[in-house]
Amino acid sequence: MNNVTALASRAFVFTRATLAVIGFAAVAAFVLLPSTAQDDAVADSAAAGATSPMPVLAVETPLEVEQRAVTEYIAKRYRVSDQAIAGYVSLAYQAGAQHSVDPLLILAVMAIESRYNPVAESPMGARGLMQVMPKYHLEKLLDHGGEPALLDPAVNIVVGAQILREYQRRFRDTETALQMYGGALDDAATQYASKVLAEKARLDAFKAKPRKPQTAQAV
Repeated sequence: MNNVTALASRAFVFTRATLAVIGFAAVAAFVLLPSTAQDDAVADSAAAGATSPMPVLAVETPLEVEQRAVTEYIAKRYRVSDQAIAGYVSLAYQAGAQHSVDPLLILAVMAIESRYNPVAESPMGARGLMQVMPKYHLEKLLDHGGEPALLDPAVNIVVGAQILREYQRRFRDTETALQMYGGALDDAATQYASKVLAEKARLDAFKAKPRKPQTAQAV
């Protein structure tokens, strides 16, 4: 009987010790789990930061501010989409730099000639934004694919700027060059040149208004 009691007592002690060990392990796991999860979250956040850099903000240059101002003016005045006009303005500035012609003069000619209609055609055969007469300037079109290329705004603008520059050099006077461009060299009243220069003056005045550069996220 005493042996049975002793065995039962030892079994009880062993079972209680085993349960104590299991309970301690469970508590330890419960305590450590949140810390481990938090560490994993921190690690994930750090990894995301390493692969996803902060966006870089780009501020407009003075030239970009100027072109935006000119675009806004033309789009509103002639009721043409901002996107289309922005393209023409950019092309005019590029052609102006290439041929040493004031880009606002190029844009003013476009306004008078076609009101910014890239597919405009006159009864006399002039085509595109700057109403270039292909029969008088075929040599300038050879590298662009010939006469049909005049309906491409980029080609039309660069060829128109080239013609303007040639006339400015020939006559050494912008007003006379414009009269020649408009086919009105014999007009003593210089009505064509007056219209173009008046439009250019409006562009100059609008461009001169102070504007803050816009900030955009760089891609």
